[in-house]
Amino acid sequence: MGIRSVLAKPFAAFIAKETKTWSSNPDLYQQKVFKSLMEGGKKTLFGTDHGFEQIKSHEEFKKQVPVRDYEALKPYVEKVLHGEENILWKGKPEYFAKTSGTTSGTKYIPITKDSVPNHINGARNALLSYVHETGNATFLDGGLIFLSGSPELTKKAGIKTGRLSGIVNHHVPGYLRTNQKPSYATNCIEDWEEKLDKIIDETIQADMTLISGIPPWAQMYFDRIVERTGKKIKDVFPNFSMFVYGGVNFEPYRAKLFETIGKKVDSIETYPASEGFIAYQDSQNEEGLLLLLNAGIFYEFIPTEEYFNEKPSRLMISEVELGKNYAVVINSNAGLWGYSIGDTVKFVSKHPYRIIVSGRIKHFISAFGEHVIGEEVEKAMKFTCQKFPEVELVEFTVAPNVSPAEGMPHHEWFIEFGNPPANLDSFALELDHQLRQLNVYYDDLIAGNILRTLIITSLKKNAFIDYMKSQGKLGGQNKMPRLSNDRKIASELSKFVLE
Repeated sequence: MGIRSVLAKPFAAFIAKETKTWSSNPDLYQQKVFKSLMEGGKKTLFGTDHGFEQIKSHEEFKKQVPVRDYEALKPYVEKVLHGEENILWKGKPEYFAKTSGTTSGTKYIPITKDSVPNHINGARNALLSYVHETGNATFLDGGLIFLSGSPELTKKAGIKTGRLSGIVNHHVPGYLRTNQKPSYATNCIEDWEEKLDKIIDETIQADMTLISGIPPWAQMYFDRIVERTGKKIKDVFPNFSMFVYGGVNFEPYRAKLFETIGKKVDSIETYPASEGFIAYQDSQNEEGLLLLLNAGIFYEFIPTEEYFNEKPSRLMISEVELGKNYAVVINSNAGLWGYSIGDTVKFVSKHPYRIIVSGRIKHFISAFGEHVIGEEVEKAMKFTCQKFPEVELVEFTVAPNVSPAEGMPHHEWFIEFGNPPANLDSFALELDHQLRQLNVYYDDLIAGNILRTLIITSLKKNAFIDYMKSQGKLGGQNKMPRLSNDRKIASELSKFVLE
């Protein structure tokens, strides 16, 4: 064993003990975070505007601070972008994480000196939890690759600005940097395909043991290596034993990814967002991701069915129920207050609090009142693929077709198969059946002849890569929306239909 894996074990034991302390006392630690945030924010412009000095409880906080998305918080962010201090959090942010918004154009999410550790320690502790539970740390001794955005940063009002993954790259601990791939110069390449080729040049002869990235981009990396070498990934990187991922549900990609690797490797799921590191998989044996309740974020949860109400319920951690979908609202030491991050989660455990990410609050199909969400289409696809073991799935997205050229309205599934089903019609019927089982409103619409059963439109090889390239969103942390309530993506994907 190398020095890194030897030193990791006692450190992992320390972090595990610390984690058990706060995760066993969730209410206490969330209240501590709440008090700390009120103290840290009371002398800011936002705190003054919202009467932080008088707020002593969550009930009072809810009355004073409405739920906001980025668009509603933007006037405060604009002041920071113009160089003003003490606006959302004391002083100025250390960074702005630049991300694309659907309605706001480019979003600038503040990361402060106080919130930086949340992003860094979350990723670190995910690995250390695995080390402590399994006793396996040898993956730390080989080459580590993080498929991420460029670490090159610009400045806005004197504040370093860039993609979150690029910002985090500057904080990789020195003891890991020595075996980190790719090189800084390669990581700075903006064109994803050129960057990918350079990454392969730098890693193909290396002893890669850990690979981290969003599953569709990791798949692209693996596919390019297979094209170059004619070998499975396990034969190129025989010691590769750890895959770390986040940002999207792994299930639709799992079968093809492991088929390309040629063996099963352990994996760790993380839940990083520009707004904060929310959760990570703390066990290989339990479902869900451990919600980080002692990392500078005070959480509120809105039942998804109430989200668009004028006064929705805003629940603390002690008030949530298992198996229900909630929109996540955060208050943090980055200066985000009552901030809706747009994600929905479902609790699968309360001891400790573990979640699964179930979708996006604004990503749904409800053209006919069915309100189909991301979790439902992904489950329908997973269960269907289990019945058609020959199928290899590359990517898919779903859109409504309200006024088809002929026939009744329906849901259209745009799918790129690595290996298609032997009988596409049977596959489509099974997929429709699974979705009907998962969503009673969709089932009613089919049964009532308001919708016809879904239609699958098969796409050419690399269709989604070509689509993302055409949108300037190839690589990095960019993700394909799983479903949408209009035809914007559908019309673009129609250019890549398999004849």
